[in-house]
Formats: sequence, structure tokens, C-alpha cells
Amino acid sequence: MKLAYWMYAGPAHMGTLRVASSFKNVHAIMHAPLGDDYFNVMRSMLERERDFTPVTTSIVDRHVLAQGSQEKVVENITRKDKEENPDLILLTPTCTSSILQEDLQNFVNRASLESNCDVILADVNHYRVNELQAADRTLEQIVRFYIERETKKKIDNSFVSQNTSFETSNDSKSQGIEQLVEKTEKPSVNILGIFTLGFHNQHDCRELKRLLTDLNIEVNLVIPEGSSVHELKNLTKAWFNIVPYREVGLMTADFLEKEYQMPFISTTPMGIQQTSQFISQIHQVLETLICSTFKNKKIKFSSSSNENEDKKNALLAKQQKESLILNNQTNLSIIYGKYLNKVFFQNYIKKQTQFISQAAWFSRSIDCQNLTGKRTVVFGDATHAAAMTKILTTEMGLQVVCAGTYCKHDADWFREQVLGYCDQVLITDDHTKVGDMITRLEPAAIFGTQMERHIGKKLEIPCGVISAPVHIQNFPLSYRPFLGYEGTNQIADLVYNSFTLGMEDHLLEIFNGHDTKMQVSSLKSKEINSLQSPISSHQSKIDEGNQNENNKFKWSDEALKELSGVPGFVRGKVKKNVEKFALENNHSFITLEIMFAAKEAVNA
Repeated sequence: MKLAYWMYAGPAHMGTLRVASSFKNVHAIMHAPLGDDYFNVMRSMLERERDFTPVTTSIVDRHVLAQGSQEKVVENITRKDKEENPDLILLTPTCTSSILQEDLQNFVNRASLESNCDVILADVNHYRVNELQAADRTLEQIVRFYIERETKKKIDNSFVSQNTSFETSNDSKSQGIEQLVEKTEKPSVNILGIFTLGFHNQHDCRELKRLLTDLNIEVNLVIPEGSSVHELKNLTKAWFNIVPYREVGLMTADFLEKEYQMPFISTTPMGIQQTSQFISQIHQVLETLICSTFKNKKIKFSSSSNENEDKKNALLAKQQKESLILNNQTNLSIIYGKYLNKVFFQNYIKKQTQFISQAAWFSRSIDCQNLTGKRTVVFGDATHAAAMTKILTTEMGLQVVCAGTYCKHDADWFREQVLGYCDQVLITDDHTKVGDMITRLEPAAIFGTQMERHIGKKLEIPCGVISAPVHIQNFPLSYRPFLGYEGTNQIADLVYNSFTLGMEDHLLEIFNGHDTKMQVSSLKSKEINSLQSPISSHQSKIDEGNQNENNKFKWSDEALKELSGVPGFVRGKVKKNVEKFALENNHSFITLEIMFAAKEAVNA
């Protein structure tokens, strides 16, 4: 924990609240003082959602400091349970409230006795982890809570169902009932880690669903965004899991792999090469699952419609560990043959690369060749920074002079990923060090977070935003994914538009830059009215004279009319250049002739 006016990753309780708010009908109660309760404002402002579950703050005030907060916290939990009727209430402290060292787990246990919903205390060390680590841990905690409860229920029911009409051996009884894991008939996946306030998460999820649909793979669940905690028991029905971002979802995938033998893919499909690698890994996982299932005879099916045969097969499946039940299958070789066909996946990659993604074609165009060898800096979270470094180096021919991340807990993985793709690596969460590095290296462009955009603006270096922390600009209404083949187009546009080339350099030289602070709004409304109404012309000139009192410039009606015809995005610069010309030539009253003379002087 540290005091700072800028943080790449926020405090731990923000990660917990982001996960809780992403689920449907999950209510988070934050035990915190006033000042820590800004999540609702930030969520509603950035996500542009019409409906979401707000966070309640159990305020730590002077009364709490004097008397303790148990009664207040328990009362808030039971009150929200009655008012909102949630499926789950998640209690989370903050660094500030943790100073009190109160036994919040005891508060939760007591509130659980008086509430109809589930109540959980976020198991996060708020002093040692940041926002992303806390989000990862909270998601795993919630998933574990509901899956283990469902598993226990299944085991209890299995023991009860031992007394059936079918006889079982004594050996089978002595060994107990093995866990029964049901799987979907068609290959399916869970997408883990899509949650609120993520960088283009909603667009990326949509693109992943499209890609999986093309591969004839169903999406079983997307968590936590938009899902219910009651659906979590169905996570194990999927064949495998996908973790598009390392920052959130990896702990959940590890848990499901260890306890339920569900493999997962953590390769981020960002860029042409990594998307191809991602699809190839899907084929490998499906091939392994299907072939091992045939070999071990774990898949049980029946071509007979006899009810007794179906029951016998179901009982045999229960007696085998990690068994899979696939109903209504008549010919497994026909149904799953296409998933074993490597040519199908190769043809899909080839078709998408040639006809959907324009990035491969663009990389061979003259426009992209003009970028070859330009020096760039990449900085962001581990997932996006590593992927972007590879894209710039291998797909666009740019030189990454430094690649960095603020995810210090994932430093080893990041260094391994960018090895050989950049000149140097920077691991830090101190934005001043990033600024110093950019100032020293003087790259032609930066690809980073909103902080690097501000740094680049100060140094007059263009910057493309490729990672959280997020800004309102990172929640576009249009479809702009960064993953998949459509994402490759978005990234190619971002890279190219971040540079100033050719005619744009010429225009910038004429108009002295496009990033103007003086827009059409800089002209007084009375100036504009003077162009439309002769009656207010004299008053408009007086206002214009007052506005330019410091530089003592007055504009004629004709000059103002001519200025209003200049495009708004350069009007401020044109006005500034004309006044500069008038100052150099000792003119205090700007006429139409002086404007034309200034224009000729600039063109000359």
C-alpha cells in the first residue's frame, strides 16, 4: 500500500468489487470509510450500462472507531438481503478498514444465520495484492464456493442412490462412489475473466464467441460478466477453459484443471500469429480429449433406445472416475471426426487470414513498409504488452526499444514472452520511471496506457492506447475488439494512425499542428452571431477586442466571416497564425487583406 496520485492497478478492493458487480444479482458490501466509495460513480460513468448492481458502503466513522462495527456490518448485510433479495452478498474490507483488525469472518458467520442468501468474505490480503490480483483471487473463491458445494451435494446423492435395482460389487461399495462429471454432448468451453471495466472486454468476448462458433464449439459459460452464481455449478460441463487475459481467470482455470481435470488455454489470440497459435491449441486440446476418451472408454453411449440399457450404461459410467456422459450419440467417429481433422483448422486459419483479417495484406503494403524500423515503446498489463510487442516486431517490422509492464507479480512470465522481441525490459508500477524511460529513448511512437498517452502528449510523441487503466475512450459504442481476426484490423489501424506520415506532416507544418486547444468554442458566441446578424456586429467587435485585450487585436466583420469558414479542427491554429503575422507586422486591427497576406506568408 502506498500513497500516489496515479496508479496503474488500483487497490485490492476495486478488483473484488469489479468481479462482484460483473455477476448478476450479486451484492457487494464494502467495509470502508468515506472516500473509498467511488466505484459506483466510475462504473456507471465508464461502462455506459443501463442496469448494474451497485455497491453498498458500510461506513467506518467515529462511532465505529469507538464502539466497533459488528452490529453495523451485520445490519447492513441483513438489510440488503431483505431489500434486494440477492443470490450472494460479498463483504470486502479496504486497506483503511483493515487497520481496525476486526474479525469480519465472524461478522459474516453471524449474518449468514439471519440471511436467506449466501454471504462470503473476500479472502484477499489488501496490503499485499493489487486490483488485478484481488480480482483473480475473488473470482476463484466464488467459483470454488459454488462448485464444491454442488460436488458435495452430488456425492451425498450418490451414496443415497446406492440402493438401486441394479446390483453393485462389494469392491465397488468399499471404494465408494467416484465423482461423476457430466459433459456437454458437443465440445464446449468456458471463457474465464471477462468482467466489468476491462479493456475492450465486451468486444473481445463477442469476437471470441464468433471464432468459436466458426469452429463448431459451443460457449458453455462466460464468467463473471453477465452470469449468475447459480450457473457456476455448470462450469464443469465444458470440455475445456479459455483464459484470454492472464490478469484475471488464471487461478480459476488452475483450480478447475487440478480438481476436475479440465485443461485450459491461456494463449491470448491477439495478432495474426498468436490467433493462429490459439486455434491450433484448441485443435490439440480437442484431439487429446477425444482420443484419450476413446482409449480409456470414458465416453458411454447407447445406440439402443431400450430404457434398461440406458440405465445400465449410466450406472457403469458412475463407477468410472472422470467419466463423461454423452447422450443421444449414435456414431462418435462421425460426430467428432471434424474436430480431429487438422486440415479443417488449417483451412480456417488460412481463410480468416486472407479474407477477414486485412493485417497480413497491410503488412506488405507500402504504407506499412514506411513504418519499418521505426522505434517504439510498449507498456501496459502483462497480457497486452507482451502481445503487442510480438505484433510490432514480427508482423509490422517495427523496432521495440523497450517493452514493459506494471504487473510486477507476473514479471518472470513477461520477460520470457518478450525475450528476443525488444531491446530492453522495464518492470515497474511507477509512472515517473516510465516517463523517464520514454524521454531518454525518444521513440517515434508509444503503445501503452492512458498515462503513456499523457506522457507522449507532453513530449509530442504519438501514443496508441493498448491496455488498462481504462478511460472513457476505451469504451466505444462501435465494435472494436483487440482479439481474434477482427482485432488484427483494429490493431493495424491503431498502429498506422499513431504515426504522422506523408501529406499529414505537410499539413501539420502548414497549420502548425493538429492537436489544438483552441476550437470553434474559443470564438465567442457573440462573434458567431455577428456573422449572422448585422445588428450585433458592433457589439461582437467590442467583445472580440476585449477577448484579445492582452495582444490588442481586433477583427473586422469580413475577417471574422472568413475565419468562420475555416474547418473547426484547425480554426484555432489559423487564428493564432494570423495574429502572429499581424503582431510581426505591427497591425492591431485584422482585416480580410491581412488574413490573405498571412496565408501567403505561411504558404511561402
